[in-house]
Amino acid sequence: MRAVQFDTFGGADVLHVVNVPMPPVAAGEVLVEVEAAGVNPHDILTRSGVLRMIIGRHFPFGTGLEFAGEVVGHEGGSFRSGRKVWGSVPQLNAHPTGAIAEYVAVPVDRIAPLPPNLSCVEGASLVVTATTALRGLRREARLRAGENILVRGAGGGVGLAAVQIAAAAGADITTLSRTRDFALLTELGAAHTLDDTTVAVGDLGSFDVIFDTVGTELLAYQRHLAPGGRMVAVAFASMPALAAVAVSALFGPRRIRAFCGDPSRELLDAASALVVRGQLRATVSRTYTLDDTGLAQDDLDAGGTCGKQVIVI
Repeated sequence: MRAVQFDTFGGADVLHVVNVPMPPVAAGEVLVEVEAAGVNPHDILTRSGVLRMIIGRHFPFGTGLEFAGEVVGHEGGSFRSGRKVWGSVPQLNAHPTGAIAEYVAVPVDRIAPLPPNLSCVEGASLVVTATTALRGLRREARLRAGENILVRGAGGGVGLAAVQIAAAAGADITTLSRTRDFALLTELGAAHTLDDTTVAVGDLGSFDVIFDTVGTELLAYQRHLAPGGRMVAVAFASMPALAAVAVSALFGPRRIRAFCGDPSRELLDAASALVVRGQLRATVSRTYTLDDTGLAQDDLDAGGTCGKQVIVI
């Protein structure tokens, strides 16, 4: 089968398409023929070497976390051949192949039935973004109806999902993004759209919940929490961001809650329920071929687009 790998850390030029053996299917796993795979910042962090202390240096590594496709083989579990599924490979375990490959073998608890009203391209774009936003808003922030929330970085994949999930929860939503995103964000449920290139942090009001996908100036934004407010950060790979999270612990309940998104069957099923009810939709900015995976990662890294990049296998 064909898969995208890299043999050294570096830029997108280290990625190459190779022919590798089909992955073995262990007990409790399914073999999925991948039809589409999403592109995420995690792919860039692993490829560039930022996460080398976690994943090691046992090259070659695959790339890609999330996928959608069809079950073609299984060793136990309730998924049978022919079933359309969406899911992810383990996030912090380095493997010779990732989700950007023609086939993946994954544990049954990392996949769920693909919502019937989603294509595989749409499904692959939502696995990480929707489950990350769901965990952040429901488990970490415990967002309630009537609360006001600030979504920072609202034009990215996780931000767009967060806006829709907050709208479904009955929250009053303010977004920070580029002006090009305003029309879509309003359509998805934002009541107030602010330009993040012109609005100063100090000019913001107070919020019950702040959902941050950018990872800079975290302590400055934390000062805008209302009494009893909660702040969730989902982008904190830099040392200043990690330091801000650590310092925020001094504020007790007002600490910055930080976590790594890791899609589970429970979260995928929760996302599926929102999709079926029409409360969550995919926002795909562009699709690419397997051979253009490096270009897709460069486009994500450069920003400038609203929505997700997706590889069509």
